[in-house]
Amino acid sequence: MQRRYITVDVFTDRAFGGNQLAVVLDAGGLSTAQMQAIATEFNYSETTFVLPPRDKANDAEVRIFTPVRELPFAGHPNVGTAFVLASLAREPKSRLLFEEKAGLVPVDIVREQGRVVSTELTAPQPLSRLAQCSAEEVAACISLTADDIKTDHHGPQVVGVGTPFVVAEVRSREAVRRARPDAAAFGRMLPRDGAFSVYFYTRDVPAAEASCERQARMFFPGASGLIEDPATGSATVAAAALFADLDPAPDGELKLTIGQGFDMGRPSILLTRVRKRDGKIVSAHVGGSCVQMMEGTFRLAGDS
Repeated sequence: MQRRYITVDVFTDRAFGGNQLAVVLDAGGLSTAQMQAIATEFNYSETTFVLPPRDKANDAEVRIFTPVRELPFAGHPNVGTAFVLASLAREPKSRLLFEEKAGLVPVDIVREQGRVVSTELTAPQPLSRLAQCSAEEVAACISLTADDIKTDHHGPQVVGVGTPFVVAEVRSREAVRRARPDAAAFGRMLPRDGAFSVYFYTRDVPAAEASCERQARMFFPGASGLIEDPATGSATVAAAALFADLDPAPDGELKLTIGQGFDMGRPSILLTRVRKRDGKIVSAHVGGSCVQMMEGTFRLAGDS
């Protein structure tokens, strides 16, 4: 059996930007171990596997793997997988529903002149605000000083809307640029409340990057040690939900454009919006553009 795959760059409108994703179609019959091995072979930050839905009311079951483990939910894999499936669909839909470990994930499809140009997911879980971390701990993980960590809006904290991350604010764009992951410090602080990764951002955005209201980076453990992710939708939407939760306005919609990947040569633009009603978050969303890059097939030993 020849299994088809398509790769896309996610959260970008041009090739070789954004975050790479491999989407394995026709993944039925693959074991968890085989999926993990395939994801390790692609060695992208994530690979998705598309399976028939358990409930026919939904469009697909989607399993998400990094090179080292399975994730219950992730951002750019949903945005990219929905882009691929919507582009292949014979009958256009305005929304796809994916079954995932974290729950049901709706992804809305945006078309222009009949062509899919972007997608936007809705986070599968409400905002969780979990363990707090000290400025010193987070600074050590990203090779900065405690003075580089800004805490007047919020302290570093594990937050999530499906997958947890440590989210921290950094004082300056320059500090974000010079950050580097420190494996020993990571080992001391993480995992914590299910978080394995550190997402950090700044509000100090220079004029040259003025299309974004925040600039962010994310370090996480990969198959070859600690590495950086060029666009992390699940962390970005969790951070956006945190910002909305901290906003004193009881009602409305908070929209932010967040840049990531600029410091590793893969600029990404993530569009977030969070809806509040009566002081509570009603829904959190992140989306963006995608570009299809490659497609091909592979066959595993034992496939008939």
